[in-house]
Amino acid sequence: MRQKTDTPDPVASAKALLPELAERANEMDEVRRLPADLARIMAEAGVFRLVTPRRFGGLEANPRTFVETVETLSTANASAGWCCMIANTSALNAAYMAPEEAEAIFDDPHVITGGVFAPMGRAVVAEDGYRVTGRWQWGSGSANSAWLGGGCTVWENGELRRLPNGAPETLMAVFPAAEATLHDTWHVMGLKGTGSGDIEVKDIFVPEGRCVRLAEGNPRETGPLYKFPPFGFLSLGVCAAALGNARGSLDNFHTLAAAKKNQGSAKTLAERQTVQAAYAQAEASWRAARALLFAEIDRVWEIAQTSDEIPMEARADLRLACTHVTRTGADICRTLYELGGGAALFETSPLQRQFRDAQAMTQHIITAPATWELTGRILFGLPTDGGMV
Repeated sequence: MRQKTDTPDPVASAKALLPELAERANEMDEVRRLPADLARIMAEAGVFRLVTPRRFGGLEANPRTFVETVETLSTANASAGWCCMIANTSALNAAYMAPEEAEAIFDDPHVITGGVFAPMGRAVVAEDGYRVTGRWQWGSGSANSAWLGGGCTVWENGELRRLPNGAPETLMAVFPAAEATLHDTWHVMGLKGTGSGDIEVKDIFVPEGRCVRLAEGNPRETGPLYKFPPFGFLSLGVCAAALGNARGSLDNFHTLAAAKKNQGSAKTLAERQTVQAAYAQAEASWRAARALLFAEIDRVWEIAQTSDEIPMEARADLRLACTHVTRTGADICRTLYELGGGAALFETSPLQRQFRDAQAMTQHIITAPATWELTGRILFGLPTDGGMV
């Protein structure tokens, strides 16, 4: 198995990509995906192997580095940052699958993986594996992926298998992208450049070694990174993209406000008191949300390095911070879009794209309004299924 010996700085690599990512943001919106050549450039920069286990050639970076890398990319282009996030969270599968299968997939240091966790497929028990059929929405970055995964319920002898607690048994089946059909369904208002169309497979065989059970939380890898709950890690990725997108909006509005004057006014936007106050409040909201997020990341990371498992209360606090960041980011982008006036309406303005992308992020199930209820139950000490926390 390959072991990485170099220790590149992924945040610095991400920063080096920003000029091209910003320049090509409108192109990505038009083609509705991450262009293949840009995906290759990002892969060569190493930003898709942040959380891949070190013994399979990955960086096995800590959660703070993962968030900072996605955040950095998203300041220039939220769709590119989102594709980075999906490739990395999908690569978490390497920590759960049979080592020989993970080694075969990640032997290529530039491999890109994707997939959808939601159990919208059906895995029928077969000898040494499963026959898998399913169609999954929200397949971000799938056009550039060599391997894909889809969540499935497990069936045997025509019946749904259930866990001891009565919940349906589920797994994530990982398969070559060549065995899947990609449907061009991604016609949306935000995150247009992510290529998040449907993935479909029909009666393909997936060996047991390439099926992972994320909800059960039993990775084969023992490093502290893999003690982080996988769905909590996904929420980190979503809010990292939201955080960077909002930072980009703040920076772009700052540039606009220093130069723009409303009709009939001698003052720039930056010289108007109402704009000064609103911008200051938006900046404070962003800094506060970011501070909360990284405080929780650092606290949970310390637990992961010193304990066998992360308590549900700590996981809930992390999810709380992720939902707060995502929704605060959307509020910031809406405020700045409105302050930008007519200039922000044009497609040439990044403010309109950042506004649209921010709203799209709020629709992700992992940071949707229902997550307030999930974390609220835990804050009140009520019985809660922690599988998705």
